[in-house]
Amino acid sequence: MRLSRLSKGVLGALTAAVLAIVYIPLLVVVLNSFSTSQTFAWPPPGFTLEWWARAARSQGALDAIGTSVIVALAATAVSLVLGTLISLALQRYEFFGRSTVNLLVILPIALPGIITGIALNNFFRTIAGVQLSLLTLIVAHATFCIVTVFNNVLARLRRTGTRLEEASADLGAGVWTTFRLVTFPQLRSALLAGGLLAFALSFDEIIVTTFTAGTGVQTLPIWILNNVFRPNQAPVVNVVAVVLILVSIIPIAIAQKLAGPESGTPRASAGRAARSR
Repeated sequence: MRLSRLSKGVLGALTAAVLAIVYIPLLVVVLNSFSTSQTFAWPPPGFTLEWWARAARSQGALDAIGTSVIVALAATAVSLVLGTLISLALQRYEFFGRSTVNLLVILPIALPGIITGIALNNFFRTIAGVQLSLLTLIVAHATFCIVTVFNNVLARLRRTGTRLEEASADLGAGVWTTFRLVTFPQLRSALLAGGLLAFALSFDEIIVTTFTAGTGVQTLPIWILNNVFRPNQAPVVNVVAVVLILVSIIPIAIAQKLAGPESGTPRASAGRAARSR
């Protein structure tokens, strides 16, 4: 399809406007983290590294970062296991209600966060009868992080097909050997991409966290929300926000690169599986 010069100009202007609306506020946050002002003043009256030094010494911010990392890593680990198993079941096997299960797996990422948070809060406190804690927060994050792993692995399984796995089985390899030497090598980049997306999604989640975190459990987004309007805390909050931006962008960028075409599929995987019996 060929576009006229006017159409290209209009589309280019719209694209530039949308990108400006999205990224100029982020640029302002980055610049304010170096500002000498103790408020969100604009333009910055000067630049300094003082707030970065203070943020590095802020025990509350450091504790919040540690909690966010623990929750994100645990939720990602759970998501990698469950997301992979579910995708294998739905792609490799036919059973009654498969489409319904597929919908239920994807639904948590589509629901508004506040609905998910309220539902999980009610489940933990009334049905399960457990106190909100770090564990309930990890479970809550895993419910929507599973989707990222599930989607990546399912797409890879559909692309690779079953020929190598069938060849491995024909050569006498067992189920576990076939998975270890044939299926898993084909899924490695998809798992890494899904895991990185799950980590980024969990690290900056705030709505579900608000409803499922126990007393004293404070992740980085909650710390930012609690401190953004406190006197003299605005510069430190800006610094922490920049860190959060980087932690969110880097895994997504890596995952996007990994989600591309495979660099190469091991043709001899089935043979290696048979030889390892």
